[in-house]
Amino acid sequence: MEMENQINGLKRREFLNGTVKVALATVFIGPFSSKLLGATSNTPKNILIPTVTLNNGILMPILGFGTNTLKDTIGIQCVSDAISVGYRLIDTAHIYGNEEAVGEGIIRSGIDRKELFITSKVWVDDSGYESTKKAFEKSIKKLGVEYLDLYLIHRPRGDVKGSWQAMEELYEAGKIRAIGVSNFLPEQLEKMKTYAKIEPVINQIETHVFFQEKISYPFLKNSPTQIEAWSPFAAGRNGIFSNPTLSAIGKKHQKTNAQVCLRWHYQRGVVAIPRSSQKSHMIENLNIFDFELSEVDMNTIATLDLNKTQFPEWE
Repeated sequence: MEMENQINGLKRREFLNGTVKVALATVFIGPFSSKLLGATSNTPKNILIPTVTLNNGILMPILGFGTNTLKDTIGIQCVSDAISVGYRLIDTAHIYGNEEAVGEGIIRSGIDRKELFITSKVWVDDSGYESTKKAFEKSIKKLGVEYLDLYLIHRPRGDVKGSWQAMEELYEAGKIRAIGVSNFLPEQLEKMKTYAKIEPVINQIETHVFFQEKISYPFLKNSPTQIEAWSPFAAGRNGIFSNPTLSAIGKKHQKTNAQVCLRWHYQRGVVAIPRSSQKSHMIENLNIFDFELSEVDMNTIATLDLNKTQFPEWE
């Protein structure tokens, strides 16, 4: 996987060198909320990121920074860089093994904790009522924070009911601002309704141009639970950064394949958390709010759907 990420990163750099130069994002007021995050004196070039309103009323940036595989010194630097260029949503998880690095990166950024939206997740091995509460305390200690903005059940396995009860109590105690799930199918979300007092605000799932989730997407769009994409670029698989269909659309708008993908997510109302270890790519990924994909563009991208996961090893 590490070698694959290096190869995909190289392809992306080669593509960028042959196309448009990256500029910083301009303001775009989307159909989700008139309030924007990131507009502070510490934010370079006043990069502004639109927000979605979750079902409990709190605001969440629609574009954030993923940290899976970013560990130790690299993780610290990447998180600090991401915050410095304008990201406010930072996503991590216990199983990533990088919560301490993420926490250190947050400290080094110099940004006030209240300006950030920090997500972590409870892993399968810690499922259950008591285990989830212990796992949560470990996560916030490693992150160096007193509360989380969002806490998710990472996989629908183990004692989900016990974990959810613990998370509801942590939410009611003010230790978590919002609670949700990850990788849940519609039928698993329906099952939660039989015991959950609080409906999940988020379902973080695999969705990208090659897996457009023909079942989960419409289900979630018609529910109070917000969709979030944990791998908006499919981790560079299937040649996404050099895909000719995306390249042709990007050429019309003077944008890269990555920017076209993120704009596609944005126009579908999906929160996306792209990961990058390159500061130039972090900036590139923010520069999606100054153009709009046409209906023809969106319909063309729809033809790329393979209707299957690009991560069979994770199933």
